[in-house]
Amino acid sequence: MKNAINPRIRRQGPFLVDDLKKAPTGIAGLDRITGGGLPCGLTTLIEGGPGSGKTVLALQTIVNGARLFNEPGIFVAFEERSTRLIANASRLGWDLKALQRKKLFFLDAHVRSDLVIAGGFDFAGMLAILAAKADEMGAKRIVFDAVDVVLTLLNDPQIEQREIYRLNEWLLERDMTSMITCKRTEAGTILEPLGFMQFMVDCSVILRHDVVQSVSQRSLRVLKYRGSAFEENESPFLIGRNGLDVADTWLLDRNSHPVSNKRVSSGVRRLDSVLGGGYFEGSSVLITGAPGTAKSTLGGAFAQAACRYGYRTLVVSYDMGSSQYVRNLASVNIRLDRFETNGMLQVASSRTVVASAETHLMHIKSLAESHRARCVVIDPASALSQMGNALTASSVAERLVDWAKASGITLLCTSLLDRPASELESTPLQISTLADTWIHLSYQVRAGERNRGLSVIKSRGTAHSNQVRELILESKGVTLADAYAAGGEVLMGTLRWEREREARIVQSEGKAVLMQKEIMLRAAEAELEGRIESLQREAEAKRIERKALTLNSSVRQTANELDRLRMRELRGSDAPTPKRR
Repeated sequence: MKNAINPRIRRQGPFLVDDLKKAPTGIAGLDRITGGGLPCGLTTLIEGGPGSGKTVLALQTIVNGARLFNEPGIFVAFEERSTRLIANASRLGWDLKALQRKKLFFLDAHVRSDLVIAGGFDFAGMLAILAAKADEMGAKRIVFDAVDVVLTLLNDPQIEQREIYRLNEWLLERDMTSMITCKRTEAGTILEPLGFMQFMVDCSVILRHDVVQSVSQRSLRVLKYRGSAFEENESPFLIGRNGLDVADTWLLDRNSHPVSNKRVSSGVRRLDSVLGGGYFEGSSVLITGAPGTAKSTLGGAFAQAACRYGYRTLVVSYDMGSSQYVRNLASVNIRLDRFETNGMLQVASSRTVVASAETHLMHIKSLAESHRARCVVIDPASALSQMGNALTASSVAERLVDWAKASGITLLCTSLLDRPASELESTPLQISTLADTWIHLSYQVRAGERNRGLSVIKSRGTAHSNQVRELILESKGVTLADAYAAGGEVLMGTLRWEREREARIVQSEGKAVLMQKEIMLRAAEAELEGRIESLQREAEAKRIERKALTLNSSVRQTANELDRLRMRELRGSDAPTPKRR
């Protein structure tokens, strides 16, 4: 879709991109923010305070140009000597000596502090040398690092502006992708009289390095980008083993998240039954509760079940070391050591106070990608909102969930709550609104006992019970007890056991009474059956007697008839002789 104001800008997914030719930096987050990289053939100003990463950004861009995009480059160093730059770059895994042979050239323009300037001064001689070198190696990129260092030695604002304009014109004539780094004051301005450079360049990038409550916070912001769409908000970044890693602060298009109907076991069989078979694959799960309610235990149970299923799993623990985490879970028959041994599981531990929430997010993503994790457990995610991270933690949590969904990773986060259940509406990171399944663990203290209760607050796409079940931790494993309600409340622990015992006794007594009644009824039934059998025999005898009586009557009648006939015969009667039967 074209933009009505600038037809060169169009929408690609959730972001605006344009047709301006760009030189990729090779820094994924920065290339996304700028829609593809820095303006090709134009000048970019990189400004920031001391230690903000200006030189690293410029050097990484020119190194990636030579290494990844076959664009030779020149690095002009006004502040540090090239030997130190090369030594520092080796710690980031960049082999600059190999690139120096054909694709990289370092020019030391370092000015000694005791230099005395006599007569006129300009960049003409240096630019002539650079032009010859650029033609020789076919350079496409060039960096002027800390140009303000040499200009401030002139102590003449007019000469400084003249030389900056001379440099800019030379760059435009050479059609090289160029970067100029300069210092920025704590007040947020470039040292005068170099402030006009922001208006002169085509792209301006500001780097910040602040300390908030003793926690280091680095951020990057594109101030301007002529003719191009770009992300205007600040983006956190860190300087790691491979250079700058700029965070993706944008939120992914949630309509593009993969959706699966497959289930991943929670690691607790009866909890799987409550959830209709377990957690949805690729979903986000939140387990909240007070300290000691077994949040880590449920996280470990899920990790074990995922590894058994064949899913590579990452556990990041902020409460304890990895060895301690594995040892403690073994007490409830959650055995993670074997999965660590075969490589299915990686347990990493860290302290939240040593870095910002943004740094931890990028660390988690890096660990998950290197481990090729299908399931990730963060225990507890609420630790990210601790010292110095109150303003950024919610954004980090939201991007953590979005990243996991976009990657098809089943994410389980635990969160510490310091409020009673009656006030439970959200979590410190506001992650509860994003989670697909929210399980809350609580304590019930009665009759001198503290018992753990589990309730499913929500589980999208799954019918689930609204009852509180007792969570039982035993040496043989973790399970849930049946919900037992009496007198309008759920009973747990000894109270539940006593009520269940009473119910069993009543049930046993009822069974005994029923058995006794059954015996009496069987006896009565047997007696009736005996009486019925006796009456049947008596009735049969009567039937036989009746038949005999009938037969005797018939015999007598026949005999009488024969007697009458014989009598007639003796008397000489002429009556006919009856036929014999």
